[in-house]
Amino acid sequence: SLVKVSQWYPSSQLCSSCGHNAGKKHLHIREWICPECKAHHDRDINASINILNEGIKILQFV
Repeated sequence: SLVKVSQWYPSSQLCSSCGHNAGKKHLHIREWICPECKAHHDRDINASINILNEGIKILQFV
């Protein structure tokens, strides 16, 4: 199955551990720490986890 996640989904802003929205970050910021749960994230890996989880959520409603 192919699931399309909106290009506006804030995948790099959300903590993939706790879901906290930490807001926009400049593109030069490659790593960040969630201010809520203190999880350390690589920007791209975190975003890919969030996109996967969002795709799974979308599939559950199809």
